[in-house]
Amino acid sequence: MDESPRARPPINRLARAVMRLFAAPRINMREDYERVRRLQRHVAQLPLPGPRVPFREVTVDSAGHPIHCRVFEPLERRRDDVLLFFHGGGWVTGDIASYTPACATMAELTGCTVVSVDYRLAPEHPFPAGLEDCLHITRLLLTEPHRVRADSADRIVLVGDSAGGNLAAVVSQQLRDEAGGAHGTNPTVGRQILLYPVTHWDHDPATSPFESVRTHGRDYRLTTLEVEDYFCLYVPDRDDRRDPRVAPLLADDLSDQPRTLVISAELDLLCDEGEAYGRALGQAGNDVRIERVPGALHGFITLPRFSKSLRHAYAVIDEFLDGTPAETADPTPRTDDPEPQGAA
Repeated sequence: MDESPRARPPINRLARAVMRLFAAPRINMREDYERVRRLQRHVAQLPLPGPRVPFREVTVDSAGHPIHCRVFEPLERRRDDVLLFFHGGGWVTGDIASYTPACATMAELTGCTVVSVDYRLAPEHPFPAGLEDCLHITRLLLTEPHRVRADSADRIVLVGDSAGGNLAAVVSQQLRDEAGGAHGTNPTVGRQILLYPVTHWDHDPATSPFESVRTHGRDYRLTTLEVEDYFCLYVPDRDDRRDPRVAPLLADDLSDQPRTLVISAELDLLCDEGEAYGRALGQAGNDVRIERVPGALHGFITLPRFSKSLRHAYAVIDEFLDGTPAETADPTPRTDDPEPQGAA
């Protein structure tokens, strides 16, 4: 498994102290996940500057259980694309309520309709429950794009951050397999945007193949201990974590994947594995762009609109949606100090 070269960026003592406030080794996610969920919902309800983006809620039945979604319409719709969004939170936290500010920002800054999926969470619903919900909604919109004012399935773009990026990558692989099987006429997505995605199963600094796990897994927003907690809740059996539906980087076949944008955060322990997935897609013949946001921490997509990291990411997303040619070269490592950021 190859890694991108990196040098530990110089960070002054004050910045490091601030970053450690947002690291989570002191939280036992296996015991405190319900409290974290409540806190996230509370924070999402705080008033924010900027226009209020309208949304409507829809409920889809899937095998006897409801899947709730929020559909955000930008005040000015500048693109016909529909962004089908799977939220982050380690498959354990996060929901359509806590991600409402981020999805409203996404709709406004891209000018696209955004559909946020409230997939089932672990530990109440471990793997593959959440994945099945995301697949169900994706299949539905691909076959009935008019539900979200899309002209065709080609306008559906998968988007996910962190664990949601993992789900988007796996959904794309699953759709490829379905399209090539007995249901070969099934539509599939043509584009996906993976924001600092989880693509591998091993985040132990002693054994991980990725240097960013060792470099950034202790001091910043997301820690190796927190990731291990998430995996224990989502996939309790360690052997099952090597399943490509959990670790999409381990898939035997990465051909025929959608046109892909991978956006990584420089100071994120997931940085290397997300970029490795992008390179693996490119090596399999896919159209891929990899962009590393300098000085960014995990979860930056949930930051306010004035965030430098957020503005950088959306400039790249706009180029991708407008069809700017792919960049397949590895991103250049940066040495910027981190931008002060809050928890995702």
